[in-house]
Amino acid sequence: MATVAETGMVFGHPSSRRNGARLLGARARAPIYQQQGDGSIMRLTPGALWLRLSQKFGHGLRVAWYRDVVRPRILNTPPIGETSDHRFEIHVLTSCHDWLNLIWSLKSFYAASGRRYALCIHEDGTLDQFAVSSLQRHFPTARIIRRQEADQRLAHELRDCPRSSQFRKTNLLALKVFDFLAFLQADRMVLFDSDLLFFDEPTAYLFRLEDGNYRLNAFNADCDSAYTVAAEAVQARFGHELLARVNSGFGIVHRDSMKLEWIEEYLAVPGLADGHFWRIEQTLYALCSSRYGAELLPQEYEVSLEAGIPPRIFRHYVGAIRHLMYGEGIAHLAQERFLNGHQWTRGVVPDSSSVQLSSSHL
Repeated sequence: MATVAETGMVFGHPSSRRNGARLLGARARAPIYQQQGDGSIMRLTPGALWLRLSQKFGHGLRVAWYRDVVRPRILNTPPIGETSDHRFEIHVLTSCHDWLNLIWSLKSFYAASGRRYALCIHEDGTLDQFAVSSLQRHFPTARIIRRQEADQRLAHELRDCPRSSQFRKTNLLALKVFDFLAFLQADRMVLFDSDLLFFDEPTAYLFRLEDGNYRLNAFNADCDSAYTVAAEAVQARFGHELLARVNSGFGIVHRDSMKLEWIEEYLAVPGLADGHFWRIEQTLYALCSSRYGAELLPQEYEVSLEAGIPPRIFRHYVGAIRHLMYGEGIAHLAQERFLNGHQWTRGVVPDSSSVQLSSSHL
């Protein structure tokens, strides 16, 4: 019989368990308990039990299997030993809910691209020591920025920017704006989210990133424009267009495109900081990039809410389709023997290389 630790759920009080047959017969009428993360036992109402079961199995057994059984196997894979190409730097924000997804995201990028760009992982203050140690083990040369360290630094850097300071204090995703730029150690940033998976070499992206003459910011396209301001209001107030459908999950961002004075100016727009919390930082990236110069990546990088990988070389599994990250994306990689890890050290492009692609890849 499974233990509390194995199932997380117990039928009947744990101090009065009987043999398996008697326990099975009592399930229909006995109270239900669940062990919490701290070891305590909580009694569940039927409604609470139904909610937990719906959350766990609501998208089917396949999703639950790849999320809860296959996904943790990434922790048994070899580390990415060298992330020492400092021409560009990946910046990503993670939390207690998505750090395991992040390991899949980063390893799929390093495997598909053959690159070893420098890596900086920002945590939002919720990671426990196991999560931090796991990230350090799998990316030993990465910088991991703890929330306390970031808070101290940004309190100083934003001391003359009251609107920016307030926004950072009240919106977790603001760290993607201010902290990424404060800790960036390259002229170009690889803007990265914890819910990306790569299935083939992102050649069009790499061409833009590694072209020394490329001076635009570039983003994967969202399904639609998800901003907290209207393009017409931006044109009337600031005199520049707002590039539609910017998604801040994956992109190329030049250091000098995200100026603090611009951000402070945009945050003064009525209603900008009052919209959906996850749209505000995306709006700021879109505003600053439109002012600086920006474009969308090709169609194969677009966010889509439909299932299916081909012909995509990459997918951004946003919240509405997060279950597909497990039942589709991780399932596909696992079936392609991704967890063997042998391809991660094969064909790595040296730091000094540049990408030479024909126009057909653009």
